[in-house]
Formats: sequence, C-alpha cells, structure tokens
Amino acid sequence: MMVVHPDIERYVVAHSSGEPELLAKLRYETERKVLLPRMLSGPLQGRILALLSKMLRPKKILEIGTFTGYSALCLAEGLDKDGMLISIDINEELEDMVRSYWLQSPWATQLHMKIGPALQVIPALEGSFDLVFIDADKVNNEHYFNLVVDRVPAGGLILVDNVLWNGKVANEEFQDKDTNVIRRFNDLVHADPRVENTLLPVRDGLLVLRKI
Repeated sequence: MMVVHPDIERYVVAHSSGEPELLAKLRYETERKVLLPRMLSGPLQGRILALLSKMLRPKKILEIGTFTGYSALCLAEGLDKDGMLISIDINEELEDMVRSYWLQSPWATQLHMKIGPALQVIPALEGSFDLVFIDADKVNNEHYFNLVVDRVPAGGLILVDNVLWNGKVANEEFQDKDTNVIRRFNDLVHADPRVENTLLPVRDGLLVLRKI
C-alpha cells in the first residue's frame, strides 16, 4: 500500500501531527478484528484528510466508502459547527463498530451513515457537497466522480484514494483490469476542465481535485 520507502514513511509520520487517541483505538481494533485492515486510511493519510477539511471548513461532506469509520472521523475534524457528514457503504456488517466509535467523538450528531449501493444512494441525496472523499470499489470511481462533480461548488474538494494501486499504474507491465480502470480514471480527471488536480504519493496514492 505504501509507494514511499518505509523509512521515509516512518520519518514523515514522526514529524506530522499525532493521531488522536480515539482514532488510534479504532485503528488498533480494525487491525485485529477486521478483514483487510490495510483499507484503513491510517495515521499519515488521516492527518492529511483532517488538515484539508480544517482548511476548507465544509458544511457538508460526502464520503463514499465507510469501512470502519476512521476516515470519516478525520474529515469530521474540519466540519463547520453546523455541518454534517454523510458516509455511504454497502457493508452493513461493520455498521455497529462504526457507530460505536462515532458516538464517542465530538461530532456524534453530525455523522450519518447510509447503507446501500452508492450509485443508488447518491442521486437520492439533496444539495451540494463542499468536500467529497471517494474510497470505495475502484471500478466505479468514474461513475462516482460524474455523480458528484457538478454538485461540488467552486473551491470545493474531491479526494480519491488508491489511485496509484501499489504503484502498478506507473508500470506498463501491469495490464490487468483493475490497474487499467484506475489508469483510465486518472487520465479522465486529469483532462477534465472542471477540476484542477494534484496526485499525492501518500500510501496508495491520494488524488486531490479542486473544483474550478
């Protein structure tokens, strides 16, 4: 999942703001009890998500892909005092775990989880989103982007995780379906005149898109 040398990664984490206690507890439980714990955003990416959210001060955040709720708590750190975060996930098995940690946070009343296919849930949601985080099934990244891009106001952010796919996107020897889907998506948004973009080599690649 990390494309940066592990020694550099450790140094960067050591010289970044620390992981809040609640998030450390959630990460610990995820790593020990949940299948594929590497799907968690983790301390470094979590601090980046929190920082971007704090800079933007969004009134409404949409997260596509909840997992155990770690990234939602990071994004919630920047919420406007009257703001809300909606997180969508198709897996209801982790809902109790997610909610138990959300309830321990200062944003318990501002966090909302919706269970179901995001392609069906998103069109039913009302209003615009100041910040969108896409971290779900990669084959649908393009569909998710197209569903939200025109609902993000100028200056708003769309963040997309796992866009380096273990570094495979930069190596033409890899021509499997998943890698090519992500390459296509990266090329598509890079050429989209509605956004400006920067791809950060953080963990498995974090794409930051700003709506123009």
